[in-house]
Amino acid sequence: MAINAPPATSSIVSRLDALYEYEREPVKTKDLHGWKVFWSTYAGENIAGTEFVLGPLFVLHGATATAVFGGLAVGNLLAVLSWALLCAPIAVRTRVTVYWQIRRMAGPWLAVIYSSLVAVFLCLLAGSMVNISVTAVSLPFHIPNPGPGALLPSLPWMGLAVGVGAIIAVLAVLGFEGMAIFSKMCIPWMVTVFFAAAIATLPRLGCTSISDFWRVANTKIWTGVAAPGYAPYNFWQIAGFAWLCNVTYHVGMADLTILRYAKKWQMGFTSSAGMYLGHYCAWIASGILCAGAIGDRTPGPIAYLGAGFAGALCVVIAGWNVASPTLYRAGLGLQVITAGWKRWRVTLLIGVVVIIFACTPAILANLDRIVGYNGLFFLPLGACIFVDYWIFPKIGLQSLHAEKAGLPVSWPAALTWAGAITFSLLAYGKDHYPILQNLVAGRLPAWLDGYRPDLFYLVLPEWIVAIGLYIVFSLMSQKWMSRPVLQSNPNPAQ
Repeated sequence: MAINAPPATSSIVSRLDALYEYEREPVKTKDLHGWKVFWSTYAGENIAGTEFVLGPLFVLHGATATAVFGGLAVGNLLAVLSWALLCAPIAVRTRVTVYWQIRRMAGPWLAVIYSSLVAVFLCLLAGSMVNISVTAVSLPFHIPNPGPGALLPSLPWMGLAVGVGAIIAVLAVLGFEGMAIFSKMCIPWMVTVFFAAAIATLPRLGCTSISDFWRVANTKIWTGVAAPGYAPYNFWQIAGFAWLCNVTYHVGMADLTILRYAKKWQMGFTSSAGMYLGHYCAWIASGILCAGAIGDRTPGPIAYLGAGFAGALCVVIAGWNVASPTLYRAGLGLQVITAGWKRWRVTLLIGVVVIIFACTPAILANLDRIVGYNGLFFLPLGACIFVDYWIFPKIGLQSLHAEKAGLPVSWPAALTWAGAITFSLLAYGKDHYPILQNLVAGRLPAWLDGYRPDLFYLVLPEWIVAIGLYIVFSLMSQKWMSRPVLQSNPNPAQ
């Protein structure tokens, strides 16, 4: 009697269902990873497509060479220390995703709100990576790339975006280990192409020897003169941006999701591979490419200018290397909401949203501000996680209070999130957004009215405000809830 073989599709689905990523429980010891995986993971995610966008922004914003080299050194050092000293120690002790940690600390309702908003931003970021990759894929097909002011790309360009987005979604479905393997394969080659493209472009700018470099850097690349429509960036703005760029992941604790797989907390220092190869060297290299470009400054063409088709291919893979982990994070985040869905199904659904965002050229044109707003928006709950884990046990407060008390939402965490965001919105927006200026005119305290920080200076102030608010609100909440309940006396006369 013949036995019918099961359909191939059911076999594929069952294999995808087996890709378990510890979405709702701590990672087991047998699945922890060592140094090599994290060196390649951070290098791969940060030597990425965004580097072809963010590096040129310092050229367009008229930064000086001293501000770029010095500011990036300071800002990236702060980022590495934030990963290693703030995020990694909590990650290796809890071994759960940031989404699950927030659910335990702040309650399921706040976790749903956080995860939904994070997913939207991650889709924006991943969409920008698909957009960057397509600017290179379009070159051999002679399909024009949309300008930053365009509403929609052409239909052939959108077709390429669908294809590239589908590949990125498949890589994200493979999970953490699959992405790490892909990064290890690509990183050495990508670093070589970045440097080769920049070096090949320098003669176009008049740099023919090492002794010429600093002169050319100051007169042809980072000249201190902003392009029309761009505000000038100084040393501290660049340092602040380098720190703020990934603040959601380190100070905001989002990389609990990645570092929960680390054997030791010291592996948080592997973030230096991404910060100094990517957010230092690659930003400088792409700035050189931008200065050497004539007219077109989209990532694909400027990389092709320096390294031909190897440069264009580097843009494609760089986009994949950051878009896939971004989709992976978003898929894990929505597991808090779609509890009955497998992660791979959620990830593929998000991939569709990402492709839609990829066809929105305005995202790339405003990527620095989008990244900055995202960092400040999600930073307060990261501060709450820090306080909940390290400070509460030392001051007699209960950690993970929402979980232990069975609360649907922690109002101290909710008010802290809202209060810290409001502080940053008022501090920055009152001087930059006319609607907010008219709304708060004459209504702010003198100290806040006179405080005029740039967006990139707000990381530390907002973190301090969030820590203070969370401690005060938690003291009020837990002390009030811990009071004994007074029993009413049925016989007042006694």
